[in-house]
Amino acid sequence: MREERSGLRIGWGMATETYPANRRAASALVRMQPDGRVLVASGTHEIGGGTYSILTQVAAETLGISPELIDVQLGDTLLPEAPISAGSMTTASVAPAVQAAASRLTPRLQEHKINSNSSEVIEAVAKVEPDETLKQRASAHSFGAVFAEVAVDSELGIVKVRRIVAVYDVGRVLNEQTARSQFIGGIVWGISLALLENTLVDARTGRVANGNLSEYHVPVNADIGEIDVSALNIPDTTFNSAGVRGIGEIGITGTAAAISNAVFHATGIRVRDLPITLDKLQALS
Repeated sequence: MREERSGLRIGWGMATETYPANRRAASALVRMQPDGRVLVASGTHEIGGGTYSILTQVAAETLGISPELIDVQLGDTLLPEAPISAGSMTTASVAPAVQAAASRLTPRLQEHKINSNSSEVIEAVAKVEPDETLKQRASAHSFGAVFAEVAVDSELGIVKVRRIVAVYDVGRVLNEQTARSQFIGGIVWGISLALLENTLVDARTGRVANGNLSEYHVPVNADIGEIDVSALNIPDTTFNSAGVRGIGEIGITGTAAAISNAVFHATGIRVRDLPITLDKLQALS
């Protein structure tokens, strides 16, 4: 049942989400330096998802040492080969490689402590590849459920997303803070998809007519309401040894659908061409 408050129509909607669990072959180096610090190196890169923090945690956990003793080096093609950051696959690909390299290094470190007083560098390199037969034996996906509350101006048709609540199953959560940020980033992206972003193409020239941030709209702080996210934190060791699946895209997957359903609940109008803008709501009313 729709609810109306002070000229606003309030609506609620939800959607389910799924995104394939992706991973590719990845390599990593773990090296004990003469000064006692540990270098973790891989040819992947950091695009803001927290890769430095995650690989530090994985190495520290496997080696049984403090994260403060670990340095991570990324973003160089001279480093052990690893995939690009796309398709929510960086952590799922590189974390098992770091885990494997650190596991190979551990017995060598013990032997070194017993048999040597030298300052030689000890290192291990590991390459981990996905099991190509897994797809025939098991499905690997991440899942979620997202709930949206919107307020639609009864006269103008302006839509405001007041609240998003979402719960995800993405395997093991290695770092709650970076995971939360990834979820929220995806949801903000989904709000933008649902209500704002719209590429306008000039039919005469084929050129994008609004190729700048003054006319191509993306969210600002005032566009984003309350966001509440959580994850089940159930390791998926069938998918990889670290039990992790990627997070990057799952946050956006169902957000626009939940908002669209909430707008329909508030107005009785079903807009099937994103973004949902006031002119479309008025034209269909």
